Amino acid sequence: MAGVLVTRQFRPPTEAALLSLAVAACYYAAGRLGLLGRLVVEGVVVTPVWPPTGVAVAALLLLGVRVWPGIALGSFLVIASLTTPGLTTAVTVVSNTAAPLCAFLLLRQVGFRLDMARLRDGLSLVFLGGFGAMLISSTAGVGLHVATGSLDEREFWAVWLAWWAGDTMGVLLVAPLLLVLAGPAGRFRVRRWKEAVALGLATLVLVPLAVLSPMSLLFLVFPLLVWAALRFQLAGSVLCALFASVLTTAEATSGQGAFLHLSDVEIMVKLQAFNGSAALTALLLASVITEQHAIRRSVRRACEELAEVLEHLAAGEPSPGPPSPTGRRDP
Repeated sequence: MAGVLVTRQFRPPTEAALLSLAVAACYYAAGRLGLLGRLVVEGVVVTPVWPPTGVAVAALLLLGVRVWPGIALGSFLVIASLTTPGLTTAVTVVSNTAAPLCAFLLLRQVGFRLDMARLRDGLSLVFLGGFGAMLISSTAGVGLHVATGSLDEREFWAVWLAWWAGDTMGVLLVAPLLLVLAGPAGRFRVRRWKEAVALGLATLVLVPLAVLSPMSLLFLVFPLLVWAALRFQLAGSVLCALFASVLTTAEATSGQGAFLHLSDVEIMVKLQAFNGSAALTALLLASVITEQHAIRRSVRRACEELAEVLEHLAAGEPSPGPPSPTGRRDP
């Protein structure tokens, strides 16, 4: 019995440690992928989309606050892969951990649902999990550069905006996708698979055309986002937006296509404007469509239950005629 008690006592910490290590590995891998699309703004390296923030927020929402050490460890490993850790590393690790934790606490406070089947869930993720919570990491990160003298005070806001936008885009593009993948898998009918293939082919053709063309045809992406959101809700729209964002970021870092002959600041502004518009369109439109479908199903279910109740009541009603003197009811 003592052995059983000891096993039960240490099982939760062991499970939390393993989950934290898995989160750290995912965070580090996402960080290395994000660094492939880095840009330089005012001499500071920033990423237009920082996937680790999305990984961290999704991990906290799915696994709970117990995996926060994995976020801290993953952040430390990413920094250690770029430079020699020092005293400033601790500040960066703390801010990179505090921002997703703040997002998690804010979302839990407003009753955020993991299926994101309501418009309020999409709005909460955008304004609380993205715009609001990521102020912590961007302000601390850029403020640290200013405090150490590696960045001039006049350059604070340009770098801060790029840093904040990159962290926010990680939440808006990566976290919803991970939540969808972790949720229950839906069943597609054959015609839906055909439509999904058609949407995928259209995306593979139109998105590179919009991004690679020097005529700046990025607006061609938005009809695809609308199609994906209307027919495939969050899974389709977020995948489409993420693909467009990754390809656009790759072209922006090389200064080709729609970003030809632009300065570094102009590239960052144009790229972040596109990424933000695509993410908001995909996320909020998909949330609206999902909520409408849920309301329609609820109304249909309520009508079916009401019809069953009426059938039972009709079957148990006596005939409307008054009773006869013999005790029978007249027809």
